[in-house]
Amino acid sequence: MTRTLQKLTHGVALFTALFSLCLIAAAQSSDPALQRLEREVARLGKASGGVTGATAIHLETGRRVTLNGADRFPMASSYKVPIAVQLLTLVDQGKVRLDQMIELKASDLHPGSGTLTGLFNKPGVALSVRNLMELMLLISDNSATDICLRLAGGADAVTIRMKELGLNGITVSRPTIGLISDWLGLSEADWSSEELKYKRTLNDEERKAAAKKFDADSRDTSTPEAMAELLSKIYRKEILKRESAALLYDIMRRCQTGDARLKGILPAGTEVAHKTGTIGGTTNDVGIITLPDNAGHVAIAVFIKSSEKEMAQRERVIAEIARAVHDFFLFHPTATGH
Repeated sequence: MTRTLQKLTHGVALFTALFSLCLIAAAQSSDPALQRLEREVARLGKASGGVTGATAIHLETGRRVTLNGADRFPMASSYKVPIAVQLLTLVDQGKVRLDQMIELKASDLHPGSGTLTGLFNKPGVALSVRNLMELMLLISDNSATDICLRLAGGADAVTIRMKELGLNGITVSRPTIGLISDWLGLSEADWSSEELKYKRTLNDEERKAAAKKFDADSRDTSTPEAMAELLSKIYRKEILKRESAALLYDIMRRCQTGDARLKGILPAGTEVAHKTGTIGGTTNDVGIITLPDNAGHVAIAVFIKSSEKEMAQRERVIAEIARAVHDFFLFHPTATGH
Protein backbone atom coordinates (compact mmCIF):
# COMPACT_ATOMS: atom_id res chain seq x y z
CA MET A 1 0.00 0.00 0.00
CA THR A 2 2.80 2.41 0.95
CA ARG A 3 4.70 1.50 -2.25
CA THR A 4 1.59 2.16 -4.36
CA LEU A 5 1.04 5.50 -2.66
CA GLN A 6 4.66 6.49 -3.29
CA LYS A 7 4.30 5.64 -6.99
CA LEU A 8 1.05 7.62 -7.20
CA THR A 9 2.61 10.62 -5.45
CA HIS A 10 5.63 10.45 -7.78
CA GLY A 11 3.32 10.29 -10.82
CA VAL A 12 1.29 13.30 -9.69
CA ALA A 13 4.48 15.28 -9.00
CA LEU A 14 5.85 14.39 -12.42
CA PHE A 15 2.60 15.36 -14.17
CA THR A 16 2.50 18.67 -12.30
CA ALA A 17 6.09 19.42 -13.23
CA LEU A 18 5.48 18.60 -16.91
CA PHE A 19 2.32 20.72 -16.98
CA SER A 20 4.20 23.64 -15.43
CA LEU A 21 6.97 23.28 -18.01
CA CYS A 22 4.40 23.40 -20.81
CA LEU A 23 2.97 26.64 -19.44
CA ILE A 24 6.44 28.16 -19.11
CA ALA A 25 7.36 27.06 -22.65
CA ALA A 26 4.22 28.68 -24.03
CA ALA A 27 5.05 31.94 -22.24
CA GLN A 28 8.65 31.84 -23.45
CA SER A 29 7.63 31.39 -27.08
CA SER A 30 6.11 34.88 -26.93
CA ASP A 31 9.09 36.51 -25.19
CA PRO A 32 11.50 37.73 -27.88
CA ALA A 33 14.01 39.01 -25.31
CA LEU A 34 14.33 35.54 -23.76
CA GLN A 35 14.77 34.02 -27.21
CA ARG A 36 17.56 36.53 -27.84
CA LEU A 37 19.31 35.45 -24.64
CA GLU A 38 19.09 31.83 -25.73
CA ARG A 39 20.72 32.70 -29.04
CA GLU A 40 23.46 34.59 -27.21
CA VAL A 41 24.17 31.61 -24.94
CA ALA A 42 24.49 29.44 -28.06
CA ARG A 43 26.85 31.97 -29.65
CA LEU A 44 29.05 32.13 -26.55
CA GLY A 45 29.09 28.34 -26.22
CA LYS A 46 30.72 27.92 -29.64
CA ALA A 47 34.02 29.28 -28.27
CA SER A 48 34.54 26.33 -25.87
CA GLY A 49 36.30 24.18 -28.44
CA GLY A 50 34.00 21.30 -27.57
CA VAL A 51 30.32 20.75 -26.87
CA THR A 52 28.68 23.25 -24.52
CA GLY A 53 25.50 22.61 -22.60
CA ALA A 54 23.73 25.13 -20.38
CA THR A 55 20.42 25.61 -18.62
CA ALA A 56 19.52 28.66 -16.55
CA ILE A 57 16.25 29.04 -14.62
CA HIS A 58 15.05 32.28 -13.05
CA LEU A 59 13.66 30.80 -9.86
CA GLU A 60 11.12 33.50 -9.10
CA THR A 61 9.39 33.38 -12.51
CA GLY A 62 10.31 29.95 -13.88
CA ARG A 63 11.64 31.41 -17.13
CA ARG A 64 14.55 29.48 -18.56
CA VAL A 65 17.04 29.30 -21.37
CA THR A 66 18.83 26.19 -22.51
CA LEU A 67 21.53 25.01 -24.88
CA ASN A 68 21.79 21.27 -25.53
CA GLY A 69 19.76 20.98 -22.36
CA ALA A 70 18.69 17.36 -22.89
CA ASP A 71 22.16 16.10 -23.87
CA ARG A 72 24.29 14.17 -21.39
CA PHE A 73 27.62 15.54 -20.17
CA PRO A 74 30.21 14.06 -17.78
CA MET A 75 29.55 15.68 -14.41
CA ALA A 76 33.09 15.22 -13.09
CA SER A 77 33.13 16.68 -9.56
CA SER A 78 29.80 18.46 -9.97
CA TYR A 79 28.32 15.00 -9.26
CA LYS A 80 29.19 15.71 -5.65
CA VAL A 81 25.99 17.79 -5.41
CA PRO A 82 23.62 14.82 -5.94
CA ILE A 83 25.84 12.74 -3.63
CA ALA A 84 25.40 15.40 -0.93
CA VAL A 85 21.63 15.43 -1.51
CA GLN A 86 21.39 11.65 -0.96
CA LEU A 87 23.65 11.77 2.09
CA LEU A 88 21.58 14.57 3.65
CA THR A 89 18.41 12.63 2.83
CA LEU A 90 19.74 9.83 5.06
CA VAL A 91 20.56 12.43 7.72
CA ASP A 92 16.97 13.70 7.52
CA GLN A 93 15.75 10.11 7.91
CA GLY A 94 17.89 9.60 11.00
CA LYS A 95 20.02 6.91 9.34
CA VAL A 96 23.22 8.99 9.40
CA ARG A 97 24.28 11.75 11.80
CA LEU A 98 26.25 14.83 10.80
CA ASP A 99 28.33 14.51 13.99
CA GLN A 100 28.98 10.80 13.38
CA MET A 101 32.76 10.19 13.44
CA ILE A 102 34.30 8.24 10.56
CA GLU A 103 37.77 6.72 11.00
CA LEU A 104 40.14 7.38 8.12
CA LYS A 105 41.89 4.33 6.69
CA ALA A 106 44.94 4.27 4.42
CA SER A 107 42.94 2.31 1.85
CA ASP A 108 40.51 5.26 1.57
CA LEU A 109 43.20 7.57 0.16
CA HIS A 110 42.28 8.10 -3.48
CA PRO A 111 43.62 10.27 -6.35
CA GLY A 112 42.78 13.95 -6.15
CA SER A 113 43.00 14.45 -2.41
CA GLY A 114 44.52 17.44 -0.72
CA THR A 115 43.79 18.19 2.92
CA LEU A 116 43.19 14.58 3.88
CA THR A 117 46.44 13.17 2.48
CA GLY A 118 48.51 13.91 5.56
CA LEU A 119 45.89 12.46 7.91
CA PHE A 120 45.61 8.93 6.55
CA ASN A 121 48.91 7.75 8.02
CA LYS A 122 47.94 8.84 11.52
CA PRO A 123 46.29 5.96 13.39
CA GLY A 124 42.93 6.72 14.95
CA VAL A 125 42.22 9.95 13.05
CA ALA A 126 38.50 10.43 12.44
CA LEU A 127 36.38 13.16 10.90
CA SER A 128 32.68 13.88 11.26
CA VAL A 129 30.26 13.32 8.38
CA ARG A 130 29.78 17.08 8.21
CA ASN A 131 33.56 17.65 7.97
CA LEU A 132 33.82 15.09 5.17
CA MET A 133 30.92 16.64 3.27
CA GLU A 134 32.47 20.09 3.56
CA LEU A 135 35.80 18.79 2.24
CA MET A 136 33.93 17.13 -0.65
CA LEU A 137 32.15 20.33 -1.66
CA LEU A 138 34.50 23.12 -0.56
CA ILE A 139 37.78 21.87 -1.99
CA SER A 140 36.50 18.88 -3.98
CA ASP A 141 38.54 16.34 -2.00
CA ASN A 142 38.10 12.98 -3.71
CA SER A 143 38.91 10.75 -0.74
CA ALA A 144 36.26 12.57 1.30
CA THR A 145 33.87 12.17 -1.63
CA ASP A 146 34.29 8.42 -1.88
CA ILE A 147 33.71 8.07 1.87
CA CYS A 148 30.58 10.26 1.59
CA LEU A 149 29.36 8.17 -1.35
CA ARG A 150 29.79 5.01 0.71
CA LEU A 151 27.88 6.57 3.62
CA ALA A 152 25.14 7.67 1.19
CA GLY A 153 24.53 4.04 0.26
CA GLY A 154 26.61 3.92 -2.90
CA ALA A 155 26.21 5.21 -6.41
CA ASP A 156 23.00 3.29 -7.14
CA ALA A 157 21.32 4.83 -4.11
CA VAL A 158 22.14 8.33 -5.38
CA THR A 159 20.74 7.59 -8.84
CA ILE A 160 17.60 6.05 -7.36
CA ARG A 161 17.09 9.18 -5.26
CA MET A 162 17.45 11.36 -8.34
CA LYS A 163 14.83 9.29 -10.16
CA GLU A 164 12.48 9.58 -7.17
CA LEU A 165 12.82 13.35 -7.56
CA GLY A 166 11.92 13.11 -11.24
CA LEU A 167 15.50 13.84 -12.30
CA ASN A 168 16.09 10.99 -14.74
CA GLY A 169 18.83 13.01 -16.44
CA ILE A 170 21.25 12.53 -13.53
CA THR A 171 23.15 9.25 -13.21
CA VAL A 172 25.80 8.53 -10.57
CA SER A 173 27.67 5.29 -11.21
CA ARG A 174 31.20 5.21 -9.75
CA PRO A 175 33.32 6.52 -6.89
CA THR A 176 35.87 9.12 -7.97
CA ILE A 177 38.65 6.54 -8.05
CA GLY A 178 36.68 4.54 -10.62
CA LEU A 179 35.80 7.61 -12.63
CA ILE A 180 39.41 8.87 -12.77
CA SER A 181 40.80 5.40 -13.48
CA ASP A 182 38.42 4.94 -16.42
CA TRP A 183 39.37 8.34 -17.84
CA LEU A 184 43.04 7.33 -17.65
CA GLY A 185 42.31 3.97 -19.27
CA LEU A 186 43.39 2.17 -16.09
CA SER A 187 41.67 0.23 -13.32
CA GLU A 188 41.18 0.94 -9.63
CA ALA A 189 43.65 -1.88 -8.93
CA ASP A 190 46.37 0.17 -10.65
CA TRP A 191 46.19 2.83 -7.89
CA SER A 192 48.63 2.58 -4.99
CA SER A 193 47.43 4.34 -1.84
CA GLU A 194 50.87 3.76 -0.32
CA GLU A 195 52.79 5.45 -3.15
CA LEU A 196 49.98 7.93 -3.95
CA LYS A 197 50.20 7.19 -7.67
CA TYR A 198 49.11 4.77 -10.36
CA LYS A 199 51.47 1.82 -10.78
CA ARG A 200 51.36 1.96 -14.57
CA THR A 201 50.66 4.43 -17.35
CA LEU A 202 49.51 4.31 -20.97
CA ASN A 203 51.06 5.87 -24.03
CA ASP A 204 49.58 9.02 -25.58
CA GLU A 205 47.55 7.14 -28.18
CA GLU A 206 46.02 4.83 -25.58
CA ARG A 207 45.27 7.80 -23.31
CA LYS A 208 43.48 9.67 -26.09
CA ALA A 209 41.39 6.59 -26.88
CA ALA A 210 40.47 6.21 -23.19
CA ALA A 211 39.51 9.89 -22.94
CA LYS A 212 37.32 9.63 -26.06
CA LYS A 213 35.61 6.57 -24.64
CA PHE A 214 35.10 8.40 -21.34
CA ASP A 215 33.36 11.32 -23.07
CA ALA A 216 30.90 8.92 -24.72
CA ASP A 217 30.17 7.01 -21.49
CA SER A 218 26.70 7.60 -20.05
CA ARG A 219 27.87 6.85 -16.51
CA ASP A 220 28.23 9.76 -14.08
CA THR A 221 26.52 12.14 -16.47
CA SER A 222 23.82 14.75 -16.26
CA THR A 223 21.81 16.84 -18.63
CA PRO A 224 22.04 20.60 -18.02
CA GLU A 225 18.27 20.65 -17.52
CA ALA A 226 18.31 17.97 -14.81
CA MET A 227 21.16 19.61 -12.90
CA ALA A 228 19.49 23.02 -13.01
CA GLU A 229 16.27 21.44 -11.74
CA LEU A 230 18.17 19.79 -8.86
CA LEU A 231 19.67 23.15 -7.91
CA SER A 232 16.20 24.71 -8.03
CA LYS A 233 14.84 22.06 -5.68
CA ILE A 234 17.75 22.59 -3.27
CA TYR A 235 17.17 26.35 -3.20
CA ARG A 236 13.40 25.99 -2.72
CA LYS A 237 13.97 23.45 0.09
CA GLU A 238 11.66 20.97 -1.65
CA ILE A 239 13.74 17.81 -1.21
CA LEU A 240 15.48 18.16 2.14
CA LYS A 241 14.51 19.40 5.58
CA ARG A 242 15.00 23.14 5.86
CA GLU A 243 18.11 22.88 8.03
CA SER A 244 19.73 20.34 5.69
CA ALA A 245 18.93 22.40 2.59
CA ALA A 246 20.31 25.50 4.31
CA LEU A 247 23.51 23.65 5.26
CA LEU A 248 24.07 22.42 1.69
CA TYR A 249 23.46 25.87 0.24
CA ASP A 250 25.84 27.45 2.77
CA ILE A 251 28.63 24.98 1.99
CA MET A 252 28.21 25.56 -1.76
CA ARG A 253 28.23 29.31 -1.14
CA ARG A 254 31.70 28.91 0.40
CA CYS A 255 33.09 26.76 -2.45
CA GLN A 256 36.80 27.47 -2.90
CA THR A 257 37.23 26.27 -6.49
CA GLY A 258 36.36 27.78 -9.87
CA ASP A 259 36.73 31.51 -9.27
CA ALA A 260 37.15 32.02 -13.05
CA ARG A 261 33.98 30.12 -13.99
CA LEU A 262 30.43 31.16 -12.97
CA LYS A 263 31.86 33.85 -10.70
CA GLY A 264 34.56 34.89 -13.17
CA ILE A 265 33.19 38.17 -14.54
CA LEU A 266 30.13 38.73 -12.37
CA PRO A 267 30.03 42.01 -10.43
CA ALA A 268 32.21 41.98 -7.30
CA GLY A 269 30.38 40.63 -4.28
CA THR A 270 27.83 38.60 -6.25
CA GLU A 271 26.84 35.55 -4.20
CA VAL A 272 27.20 32.25 -6.05
CA ALA A 273 26.57 28.91 -4.32
CA HIS A 274 28.20 26.45 -6.70
CA LYS A 275 30.20 23.31 -7.43
CA THR A 276 32.77 22.85 -10.15
CA GLY A 277 33.82 19.77 -12.10
CA THR A 278 36.95 19.14 -14.16
CA ILE A 279 38.45 16.13 -15.89
CA GLY A 280 40.22 16.00 -19.24
CA GLY A 281 38.21 17.88 -21.86
CA THR A 282 35.38 18.40 -19.37
CA THR A 283 34.98 21.71 -17.52
CA ASN A 284 31.81 22.44 -15.53
CA ASP A 285 30.29 24.76 -13.00
CA VAL A 286 26.78 24.52 -11.55
CA GLY A 287 25.19 26.75 -8.98
CA ILE A 288 22.74 29.41 -7.84
CA ILE A 289 23.38 33.09 -8.53
CA THR A 290 21.78 35.72 -6.28
CA LEU A 291 20.83 38.79 -8.31
CA PRO A 292 21.06 42.29 -6.78
CA ASP A 293 18.18 44.67 -6.05
CA ASN A 294 15.74 41.84 -5.20
CA ALA A 295 15.75 40.69 -8.83
CA GLY A 296 15.70 37.05 -7.76
CA HIS A 297 17.92 34.01 -8.16
CA VAL A 298 19.14 31.94 -11.09
CA ALA A 299 19.88 28.21 -11.01
CA ILE A 300 22.47 27.58 -13.70
CA ALA A 301 24.39 24.58 -14.99
CA VAL A 302 27.10 25.01 -17.61
CA PHE A 303 28.87 21.91 -18.92
CA ILE A 304 31.67 21.66 -21.50
CA LYS A 305 32.90 18.32 -22.85
CA SER A 306 35.35 17.05 -25.46
CA SER A 307 37.26 20.34 -25.57
CA GLU A 308 40.90 20.67 -26.60
CA LYS A 309 41.02 24.38 -25.80
CA GLU A 310 43.13 25.69 -22.92
CA MET A 311 41.44 25.68 -19.52
CA ALA A 312 41.37 29.49 -19.42
CA GLN A 313 39.33 29.58 -22.63
CA ARG A 314 36.81 27.04 -21.37
CA GLU A 315 36.43 28.89 -18.08
CA ARG A 316 35.94 32.16 -19.96
CA VAL A 317 33.03 30.63 -21.88
CA ILE A 318 31.36 29.59 -18.62
CA ALA A 319 31.97 33.06 -17.17
CA GLU A 320 30.53 34.84 -20.22
CA ILE A 321 27.41 32.67 -20.25
CA ALA A 322 26.90 33.33 -16.53
CA ARG A 323 27.30 37.08 -17.05
CA ALA A 324 24.85 37.14 -19.96
CA VAL A 325 22.28 35.25 -17.88
CA HIS A 326 22.93 37.43 -14.81
CA ASP A 327 22.46 40.68 -16.71
CA PHE A 328 19.39 39.51 -18.59
CA PHE A 329 17.41 38.46 -15.53
CA LEU A 330 18.61 41.50 -13.59
CA PHE A 331 17.23 43.87 -16.21
CA HIS A 332 14.28 41.69 -17.26
CA PRO A 333 12.93 40.38 -13.93
CA THR A 334 9.55 39.75 -15.56
CA ALA A 335 8.56 38.48 -19.00
CA THR A 336 8.53 40.97 -21.87
CA GLY A 337 6.01 40.96 -24.73
CA HIS A 338 6.40 41.73 -28.40
